[in-house]
Amino acid sequence: MNKYVMYILLLLTGLQLSCAEKSSQKDLKVKEEAKLTSELAKQIFALPVHCLTIEYPNKLGQVIGSEADLKSPKQLRPIFYGCFDWHSSVHGYWSIIKLMKQFPELDTDGNIRKLLNEHITVEHVAVEKAFFEDKNNLSFERTYGWAWLFKLQEELHTWNDPDAKRWEEYLQPLVNLLVQRYMEYLPKLVYPIRAGQHDNSAFGLSLSLDYAKTLVNKPFESSIKEHALRLFQHDKNCDLNYEPSGYDFLSPCLEEAFLMSKLMDEMSYDAWLKLFMPELYEPQFELKPAIVKDRSDGKLVHLDGLNYSRAVCLNGISKSIPALSHLKNIANDHINFSIGNLHVKDDYMGSHWLGTFALYALSNK
Repeated sequence: MNKYVMYILLLLTGLQLSCAEKSSQKDLKVKEEAKLTSELAKQIFALPVHCLTIEYPNKLGQVIGSEADLKSPKQLRPIFYGCFDWHSSVHGYWSIIKLMKQFPELDTDGNIRKLLNEHITVEHVAVEKAFFEDKNNLSFERTYGWAWLFKLQEELHTWNDPDAKRWEEYLQPLVNLLVQRYMEYLPKLVYPIRAGQHDNSAFGLSLSLDYAKTLVNKPFESSIKEHALRLFQHDKNCDLNYEPSGYDFLSPCLEEAFLMSKLMDEMSYDAWLKLFMPELYEPQFELKPAIVKDRSDGKLVHLDGLNYSRAVCLNGISKSIPALSHLKNIANDHINFSIGNLHVKDDYMGSHWLGTFALYALSNK
């Protein structure tokens, strides 16, 4: 064999071994995979159960039209009055339902089921619906709270349980109203909202799309797809270096990328993502979990939620593009970084909602 050819072969072999060693070293740094164990489920379950009937403190968030609107949270919203605000109460119900489905032993005495039966009634849904029909609150909780209500309804729909079927039936008029509102709103939304908080367009569309597909609501699904593609299909070069801001719990770049993974076939999505976030394709791509320095601060603690929602997006993207499997390790690191901070005894500003985001991350791996 020519000595120069031999030299090149030896050099290539050395490079391969070096790369393999680096890859192995990188893999060794990956933390143990976070899983939804029965113990962790019990811990997460306790968070919304604890606050579901806690009326105060409460952030109402509505527009007051007259003195007649000055009512207590429970009078205004007899189902979703706990857990500090309407949307947190809604996704608290989602967490409870999801966990009861998977871990029925969490409610062996039936007390939580009894509470849900007392709360989710025809009369109470009528009051909740009337609030959204008030001319002063037509856009209340648009679209974050709406999307979580759809997610709750999706969870009920997929549970073969007599109570769940009844709760789904009772909630459907409110769900139908907000689906109609969403479909009326989307054509008017000329520009997407790229915030790192509740108003983020991509996050609301993503959860709502899940509901539309599961319930086989073709008009709603078509509307979401049409307008999501209109709003995001031509985006390029989303720079993660500008994220996060000091109180994000959603990543504008990753939420958009995750949403588009649900709307495109693999080849189209791969081409789009390479233009939108090319850095994700780098084997050495890194994204450090967000740091929280004061969990009693209702805004700063948002960053724990960001770690969970980032994990959902990274896992979702990696499922759509097999070449991006390295993102799973980063997602896992994000979950592990914040999962130890879930306790009922923690400050209410975090404990009233973070359990949902942890469950959301652990359920989308």
